[in-house]
Amino acid sequence: MFNFNTLIRWCGVVFLVAIIAIVIKSTAAAQPFMTSVPQLLSDPFLQLPTENSVRVVWFTEFAGSGHTVSYDQDFRQQVIATTTKLSRTREDRESRVDIEYKRPTKRDIWRHEAEVTKLDSNIRLPYRVTSVREDGKSISSGEFTLAAKPKPGTPLKILLTSDHQLKPMTAANLQKVVEKVGRVDGVFFAGDLINIADRASEWFDDNRGGAFFPCLQGLAKYELSKDGVKTTYTGGEIIQHAPLYAAIGNHEVMGRFERTGSLGDEFSDSYPRQSAIAQLLKQKRDRTVKDYSFNTDTYEEIFTLPQSDRGGKKYYAVTFGDVRLVVLYATNIWRPPSLDKSAKGKYQEREQDINNPDEWGYGQHIFEDISRGSPQYNWLEAELNSSQFQEAKYKVVMLHHPPHSLGDNIVPAYTNPVQIIDTDKNGTISVRYEYPIEQDYLIRDVVPLLEAASVQLVFYGHSHLWNRFISKGINFLETSNVGNSYGAAIGEKRRDVPISNNNYQVTGDPNGLEPIVPTIAPLLGENGQKLPYLASNDITAFSIFDTATGSVSSYRFDTLKPDSEVIKFDEFNLSIK
Repeated sequence: MFNFNTLIRWCGVVFLVAIIAIVIKSTAAAQPFMTSVPQLLSDPFLQLPTENSVRVVWFTEFAGSGHTVSYDQDFRQQVIATTTKLSRTREDRESRVDIEYKRPTKRDIWRHEAEVTKLDSNIRLPYRVTSVREDGKSISSGEFTLAAKPKPGTPLKILLTSDHQLKPMTAANLQKVVEKVGRVDGVFFAGDLINIADRASEWFDDNRGGAFFPCLQGLAKYELSKDGVKTTYTGGEIIQHAPLYAAIGNHEVMGRFERTGSLGDEFSDSYPRQSAIAQLLKQKRDRTVKDYSFNTDTYEEIFTLPQSDRGGKKYYAVTFGDVRLVVLYATNIWRPPSLDKSAKGKYQEREQDINNPDEWGYGQHIFEDISRGSPQYNWLEAELNSSQFQEAKYKVVMLHHPPHSLGDNIVPAYTNPVQIIDTDKNGTISVRYEYPIEQDYLIRDVVPLLEAASVQLVFYGHSHLWNRFISKGINFLETSNVGNSYGAAIGEKRRDVPISNNNYQVTGDPNGLEPIVPTIAPLLGENGQKLPYLASNDITAFSIFDTATGSVSSYRFDTLKPDSEVIKFDEFNLSIK
C-alpha cells in the first residue's frame, strides 16, 4: 500500500545526501583530498649561478603548502622557495601519457625556485629539496651538490649538446656522458630541447621514457631495441649538479594560441608579427598579437636564464669561469620542402589557402630579426665590444640555426622570405617564396662581426648531425647527432630543393666551407674513405669543452653494441689571442 509519509521521509533523506555531496565536492575543490604518495614531477636542477649564489628549481603537480631547499653538510641551512604556476602547459590527443585526451587540455604544473646565497664558488655543498602538499604529506628529493658560479681560472668541463627532442638515442647519449666524463660543470644547449613546447609530458613524463628532464637527470627509462637486443638507458644525472644555459630553437616556439585542435598543429601555426597585426585589425578580433602569432612562454617560464636589456631571456651573454658565452635568438619556423600544391611549405602556399591569407604560412619566416641594424644585431655589436667579452679567455657564441652545415636545414638561406604572387594565363593565382642567398643574415651580417671580435667557437644545432668547419680563426661546430639524424647532404644524399633556382645548393655547405675530417677516429665510408661528418641513427655523439686545456673533444657511442666503449673521435683546441 502506498504510504505518503514514507515517501516524504525518503525524499528528505535523498535531499540531505545530495546536500552533503555538494558540500564535499565544493570542499574538495577548495582543498584537494589527497591520499596518494606525494611525488616530485622533476628532480631539482641548477639555474643562474652568480659569484655567491645559485637558483634551485623543481616542479610538482600540486601547489602545496611549503617548498624548501635544505643545504650544507648537515642540511640545517634552509631556503623557502617561491612558487609559480606554468600558464600554458597542456596535453592533447598526441600526448604519450596514461590519460587519453581528446583535445588540448590544461595540465596544472607548479614551479618552485629558491635562491641559495652566501656561497663560495670553490666549495660544493650538498642539497636536497622538500615539497609539502596541502594535506600535509611531504616528499624530499635525493641529495645533490651545488656551488656558486666558477671564477676565472677554474678548470671546467662543459657539455655541448642540442636537439634532444625525445629522440631514441638521447637517453643513451646522456648516460654515456656521465659514464665517460663524470660530473660536468655546465651544459650549453643549442636549442630544440623538446618537440612541442606546451606539451607538458615532453618535459616531464612522456611514457616512452625519454622526456627532457628525466634524460638530463638520470631518471629516464628509454628502451632501445637493436637487432633483437633490448637495452634500457637512464640518461645522466647532470643538471642536478650543473647549471644549464639554453638557446631558443624552432621547437621552443609555439604558434597561434588555442586556434587548432592539437598542440602539434598549434606549434606549426606560427604567423609573422606584422601579418598578425594586419589580420587582427582587419577581422577586429579580440586577441593579443602574441597569441595570434607565436610565443616562447613555456620555455621562458621553465628556465631562469641570464637576461639582456633588449632580448630578455631570448638572447643574452654570461661569463662562466673563463668563458664568455653569447647566446643568440636565431631560428625560424621549419616548414616542409615539398612543392606539392597541397603542402604549406617553405617555397609556396597551399593552393586551397590562396584566397584565405589567414591560413597562409608565410614561408620559413624568422622569429627574431638579427639583420644589420636590428635590435638584436645592435645588442650583439655592443656585447662584442664590451670589456667582459674582450677580456675573456674563451669567446663562445651559441645559436640554433647553422651558419655552416652539411645538413638539410641550412637551406634555404637564413633570410626573410621574398613573397612572389604569380598569375597564370587562366587568371589562377599562386603564392611562392624565394630566399636570396646573398641576403643570408648570418653570413652577411653576423659572422663578420664575430670574425672581427676574434670569436673562437660558434656552436649550434638544428640539422641533427656532427660536422665542423673552420674559417678565419673561428671553429664552427654542429654536434647535434644526439638522439637521431636526418643525414648529411653529401655524395648521393641530396637536399630536397627547387631545381630551378641555383640559390639552393643540393649538397655540401651552401656557404662555401669544406667540412673538417675528425682528427682521431673518423668513421669510414663504403669505399674506406674517411667521412668528415657523423650522421647516424645508431651512433650517438656528444662534445665536451675542457677549459683547462682549451680542447673541444667529441665522442661517439654505437647503440648497436651496448657493451662497447665510448670512442673519442675528434679533438681541436681553441686558440688564445
